[in-house]
Amino acid sequence: MRTTKASRGLALLVALATSLSLPSAHSEPQPSASRASCTGLNLLDTLKASDPARHIRIVEESQSLENGNAVLWKIARPGQPPSYLLGTVHLSDRRVTRLSNAAKNAIRASKSVVIENADLSAEAASRAYAEATASAVFSDGRSLETLLSKDEFERMRKSVGDGLVPAETLRVYRPWIVSLMLSASDCERRRILKGYRVFDMVIADRARVNGIPVSGLETTEQQLAALASLPDDEQLGMLRANIAMLDENENLRETMVQLYVKRQIGAIWGLQLALAERAGVPASAYASFRETVIVQRNRKMRDAALTHTEKGGAFIAVGALHLPGKTGLVELFREAGYTATPIE
Repeated sequence: MRTTKASRGLALLVALATSLSLPSAHSEPQPSASRASCTGLNLLDTLKASDPARHIRIVEESQSLENGNAVLWKIARPGQPPSYLLGTVHLSDRRVTRLSNAAKNAIRASKSVVIENADLSAEAASRAYAEATASAVFSDGRSLETLLSKDEFERMRKSVGDGLVPAETLRVYRPWIVSLMLSASDCERRRILKGYRVFDMVIADRARVNGIPVSGLETTEQQLAALASLPDDEQLGMLRANIAMLDENENLRETMVQLYVKRQIGAIWGLQLALAERAGVPASAYASFRETVIVQRNRKMRDAALTHTEKGGAFIAVGALHLPGKTGLVELFREAGYTATPIE
């Protein structure tokens, strides 16, 4: 790999900005013109006009999904102080990061705060990337330049930018890591590079201000390993979908924010699959992603969280997609003997 440690680290950090809750060394700035300039459309709303049947199906599936209409849950069992489970989105938009009074009170009453990954410093990310190098590049002579069409590769290259990863290096990356690089909208990248705090880190900041210890359920290495383990053909399919939807990145960010604020958590996954299919990538391309990155991680995160909930008074914050459904964290805590009551 012919690229500098600095460019590798920057590429990864920007990629992790939205998918893995990248922190910064600064406090979150006050609202500014750069924040206000971020615009986008709600793609679920636009789908209602362009494909009403699919829109109805997504909404109905969302409404019927177990535990899909709340983001803050009380997790309790007899003889222990209650714990709390909050679903987050890994974005810096103030509509998301502005904690409700119920969430603030839950944090204040907690003995510990646990987020997905508490160590996302530049040093930790660089270390994780160094360990993931073998799984981040092709070692058998394949190249994205030949696996993708000429137009797809060029669009990908322009979006990533030679300033982050030179074209001669980009072509040997495996699809999973390029998908990470493409995951952040331009608006969110600017915010991250300016020091804005994503939701998870706002929660960690509030805990520390209140003298509450903060820990993580996973490491960056574990998160990257889950992505790297996906079958190559599915990685490629997801990358193609990401390239096809590059012009929708700001709309995707706005859609995520609006669905979260409206507590329509269950609609996020269905909409993602619908958009991929519209881009020519079948839902089957996401099968291993869902199983490995969501379902299997749910159980691992639940098991790690039990160490904290068994003591009582834990506040646990993870991505909202990990909460709903029969294999989601809410049901998994019930499986472990807890009651789970929606708060908001």
